[in-house]
Amino acid sequence: MERRYQSGMGKSKVAILFLWVLFALSVILHLNVEAKPSSLLEKEIEAKLKQLNKPAVKTIKSEDGDIIDCVDIYKQPAFDHPALKNHTIKMMPDFLRESEESRRNNASESESDIIQIWQKSGSCPKGTVPIRRILKEDLLRYASLDYFGRKPPAVFKNSTYPYNFNLSNAKINNFIPENRSSAYLVTLGYNYIGAQADINVWNPKIDIPEDFTTAQIWLKNNNNQNFESVESGWMVNPKLYHDGATRFFAYWTRDSYKSTGCFDVFCPGFVVTGQVALGAAISPVSSYFGKQYDINVGLFLPNSGNWYLKIKNNVPVGYWPAEILGSLRHSAILVEWGGQVSSTNIKKETPHTGTGMGSGDFANGRYGSANFMRNVRIKDYSQSLKYPEHVNAVADEPYCYSALNDVKYGVEPVFYFGGPGRKPPYCP
Repeated sequence: MERRYQSGMGKSKVAILFLWVLFALSVILHLNVEAKPSSLLEKEIEAKLKQLNKPAVKTIKSEDGDIIDCVDIYKQPAFDHPALKNHTIKMMPDFLRESEESRRNNASESESDIIQIWQKSGSCPKGTVPIRRILKEDLLRYASLDYFGRKPPAVFKNSTYPYNFNLSNAKINNFIPENRSSAYLVTLGYNYIGAQADINVWNPKIDIPEDFTTAQIWLKNNNNQNFESVESGWMVNPKLYHDGATRFFAYWTRDSYKSTGCFDVFCPGFVVTGQVALGAAISPVSSYFGKQYDINVGLFLPNSGNWYLKIKNNVPVGYWPAEILGSLRHSAILVEWGGQVSSTNIKKETPHTGTGMGSGDFANGRYGSANFMRNVRIKDYSQSLKYPEHVNAVADEPYCYSALNDVKYGVEPVFYFGGPGRKPPYCP
């Protein structure tokens, strides 16, 4: 009897031990399975950082926390694009530069005050260009590395402009993105080879972490849902840039943001040639009924087929090479000046995002209250900079963000735009 009891006890111990072994094996197996994707992600992040951050000749630490790498001009990210394998850098043509005397005469006091914050801490040596360094935590804010540095794809609905721009009697199809809200001045024509404006600089608030807001210029090759565009201006985008600072940006796409193009130099394409760091913060910004600051932004297409970007009338930033463009390498047919808020909480019943556009105030507040663009210009094959012959002010959600072209006899028109977003009861 005693032997049977001891034997039963032995079997119980063996069974318990066996269960513990199974449990331990399952834990180890689980940890091993979990470790594999984590390890793979780490490798993907390291590869992406290596692709984005090229070896620096000199590194500048900005007082705002940015790190600017001075990279050999021929080793910058642009040349990872397969179409640019044999590309030779082409500096901005002299005829696109204004003389220094002319620039001083044309530039406003507020424009001359605008700087990029990193420039207080140093400059890049000759033969190098400034590239803002991307950190691991920047990549981790995105669910997929494939979407880093890109606008979310536009979801379109078909509508029409209530204007015909005096070009024909037919109304013009307007494919309005459902996940964007814009307020802009638009001109439609043929063979635009340049556009510019002095863009008032503000720092609007962001309501939802995924949102971003811009004040910019767009040049497009058509007005349907498969447009191609080059764009530039200022933006507040905490998800992309880690903070709420106002930053100078550039963007390009060949397919309405679906799979091509990106902000700044977060993908191969844009060739940096000057001493302006795309994505770096600009300062100072305007204040309500205080001092107003604006910065001249211009995009121009000379005979090379490259779209050149410059600021402050004659300061080169770089260019979008013809090799990465489609029909836009010949000319644009649509130019827009204004602001845009990207959010999943727009064009719905409630709640609307409270992310501001421009100054965060409506266009009818005008100077000192609303965001403005002045000295609006286009260039066509006449090669002269001029105010567009036909323009219209358009707002997707006029009770959330508005647009107003202030035209007075004998005075240069000024375009105002912006708004607070959610503001019950009109924009609940």
